[in-house]
Amino acid sequence: MRVVLFDIDGTILWTDGAGRRAVYRALEDVFGAPVPDGHEFDGKTDPQIVRELMQLAGVTHGDIDVRLGHALERYVELLHGELGTLEEHDHVLPGIRELLDALETRDDVLLGLLTGNVLPGAVAKLTAVGIDASRFRVGAFGSDHAQRPELPAIAMERAEALLGRQIHGSDVVVIGDTPADMNCGRGIGARAVGVATGRYSVDDLRACGAAAVFEDLSDTDVVVRTIMGA
Repeated sequence: MRVVLFDIDGTILWTDGAGRRAVYRALEDVFGAPVPDGHEFDGKTDPQIVRELMQLAGVTHGDIDVRLGHALERYVELLHGELGTLEEHDHVLPGIRELLDALETRDDVLLGLLTGNVLPGAVAKLTAVGIDASRFRVGAFGSDHAQRPELPAIAMERAEALLGRQIHGSDVVVIGDTPADMNCGRGIGARAVGVATGRYSVDDLRACGAAAVFEDLSDTDVVVRTIMGA
């Protein structure tokens, strides 16, 4: 059995800046503070992004703690509007639909998500590009923990509860497009498969110790064999 955990942004789809626009507007609405431009979002959870941006804007830790939940709720509200203009076929990355179909038909694969998005944001993004979020039977999200390295263990625990059996870290495969994706599963012994459809190159991801790295996921048979360890 393989528990295959996909990142979303830059791995399954791209939103043409919808998430960034929504979070900037949400923070201006909730905190009333100017949001610094150019801050790095890749590989981070939504709560982490909010906290870092507001710290840079001079908001106190206590004020961030009080308003964080409200800010994330406002972000999801705004995200729906930003996503409404996307054309689904233009924003799903190469090979994703075919790969999900191939993995979903196997009885030795459990499909899941591992993403810094809060759960409602993850569902909104997938729905916007015509991917049914319920295809992913387990997952761990930014709403579960603000630190990405904590998420693989949460997903593995949920997989064990669903399957009614123990899952070893070596049974878990994390698929993503950032160094954070390549590194986050090390604590449980998971394998990482990189895909250079985000901002990082094949060489960047390979340098992080990925088990394999692809330019994209369009060669379904090869990618499936890699995921299964063949």
